[in-house]
Amino acid sequence: MTEYKTIGFIGLGVMGEPICRNVVKKSGRRVLAFDLSAEPLARLRGEGAEVAASVADVLKQSDLVFLCLPSARHVRAVFEGDGILKNVRAGQVVVDLGTSSVSQTRDFARQLAAKGASWADAPIARTRQAAQDGTLSVMVGTTAALYAAIEPLIRCFATDVTHCGDVGAGQVTKILNNMVLFETVNALAEAVAVARRNGVDAKLLLETLSKGSADSFALRNHGMKAILPGVFPERAFSTEYALKDLSYALELASDAGLKIRGAELVGTILQEAIDAGSGDNYFPVIAKHLGESKGS
Repeated sequence: MTEYKTIGFIGLGVMGEPICRNVVKKSGRRVLAFDLSAEPLARLRGEGAEVAASVADVLKQSDLVFLCLPSARHVRAVFEGDGILKNVRAGQVVVDLGTSSVSQTRDFARQLAAKGASWADAPIARTRQAAQDGTLSVMVGTTAALYAAIEPLIRCFATDVTHCGDVGAGQVTKILNNMVLFETVNALAEAVAVARRNGVDAKLLLETLSKGSADSFALRNHGMKAILPGVFPERAFSTEYALKDLSYALELASDAGLKIRGAELVGTILQEAIDAGSGDNYFPVIAKHLGESKGS
C-alpha cells in the first residue's frame, strides 16, 4: 500500500461516520476527522480518530483526504474558500465518496492537477448497514496508477471496488446505478399498489417475484423493508437526495442528446412526493403517495 501516513476524513453523516470508523479500525493509519456536527466527532475520537479544527486543518495535516458529503453543493463548499484548493499541496490526493456532478468532478480534478495534486471520484453504493459492516460497493474514476494506490484504503470499507475509467467515470457509473434503482423502486411501488387493489397479498407478491426474473436488490431491500411495511424514515436516503442524483443522470443524457423518458417520469414522481411533504423521508415513500393519489 502507498504510504499515506495520515488520512483525512471530511463529512461524518449517516454514511460518513461508519466509513470513517472502518478506516480508523482497519487502515493502521492516523485518521484526522472533521464535521460541522460535534456528536460524530466525539464518538470517533473515542474510537481512535483525531479531530481537526477545520477543512483547512485536515488538508494541512493529511496525505490523502476522503470526502463523504451529501451533494455537489457541499463538495464545492469545502473545495472553495479556505478549503481544498487553497490548502492542497503537490502529491496530495482527494477522494470524493459522494455522488456528484460529473462536470464539477472533472473541473476540480483539473484544478488540483494544476497544483500537482490528484482528485479521484469514488462514489459509494449500498446501504447504511453495508457502511457499518464495511461491505460497500465503490466505483472509482481515476488513473490506473492512482487506483492501485488507493484501492487498499477503500477496501477498509468496501468489498466490491471497481475501476470504471478516468476521472468522472466513477460518477457516471454511480449516477446510472441510482437512476436504475429509482426506476425499479417506482415499478415495485406500482406493483404493490396494483396487487393490493386486486386482492393479492403484497408480501406474497414480493416473495414470489423474488423467486423469478423480477428479483433484484431493490426488491429485497427497498421493496421488502420499506414499501411493504410502509416505513420511510428520515436520515436515510431522502427523496430530495434521490431527485438530486436523478438530475445528474438527466443532465448526462441531455448533454449526450438523449431523451430518457422513464427517468424523466420518475423525476416527476419524486418531485410530487417532495411537494406532498416527504422530501426528508426515505425515497421509497413514493409508494405512499401513489396509494394516496388513488384515494387509499
